[in-house]
Amino acid sequence: MKTYVVGDLQGCHGETVTLVEKILETEHAAGNQPPSILFCGDLINRGPDSLSTLRYVQALSQGSDGRIDAVLGNHDLHLLAVANGIRPESSSDTFEHILAAADREALLHWLRLRPMAILRREHLLVHGGVLPQWTAQQTVALACEVEAALRGEQWVDFLRDMYGNQPDRWDDGLAGTARLRCIVNALTRMRFCTADGVMDFKLKESASADPASGLMPWFEAPGRRTADTTVVFGHWSALGLQIKPKLIALDSGCVWGGKLSAVCLDDRSLLQVDCPEYRAV
Repeated sequence: MKTYVVGDLQGCHGETVTLVEKILETEHAAGNQPPSILFCGDLINRGPDSLSTLRYVQALSQGSDGRIDAVLGNHDLHLLAVANGIRPESSSDTFEHILAAADREALLHWLRLRPMAILRREHLLVHGGVLPQWTAQQTVALACEVEAALRGEQWVDFLRDMYGNQPDRWDDGLAGTARLRCIVNALTRMRFCTADGVMDFKLKESASADPASGLMPWFEAPGRRTADTTVVFGHWSALGLQIKPKLIALDSGCVWGGKLSAVCLDDRSLLQVDCPEYRAV
């Protein structure tokens, strides 16, 4: 069984179906077992049909015996917060049909139970980034702390406390809300940080930072402890598709008129679908 990772869907239902069918047809033609397919988060929002996209991925996952799954992205968490009255809808949000759907609660429940990180075949999948102080195993353990909060009885309280940019650096002594918020911000929001892992959340629409700022892409931080693990992530459309020996960046700007991309972890082969420009850059 081969494993494919797929970039940010962001409510682009037609492109999602087309790409998944290409993956399945490719493996069937090769005489292989049905593949594992892992989505890197941001299943919904900004695109034209978040409801159908979420329903489609949910159905794929529930019928797959664990072969198909998705990690949570910042837009997915935002939907959960809006649905529970914690945050207002933004003018750029496009998930109003999910909120009005008859199966809304089943969809949101399924979404809430998704992992924050997946470690499979020496590949670590997250939506945003990994702080330089964390090993792959530590990242999964910290992700599990957030997952436990999302799956616990006080999960709405967790969502209420989740927002904020502080603390912006990791400390093993962090506890409670501050600890969970720092983990969420790294795994779902981070793009740039300093050499010692201080996260920046202001710089978004660029693939590089002014050297004078002291900021760098999180995966270029010196001494990063996941350097020996292939980290797979989305979230960063300005960075674009990157397939390197120990790094795979998957957000190729589907919702912005780019492509929706899938990479096979076994042989690094690439499958893509062209996308219309649903949102202006």
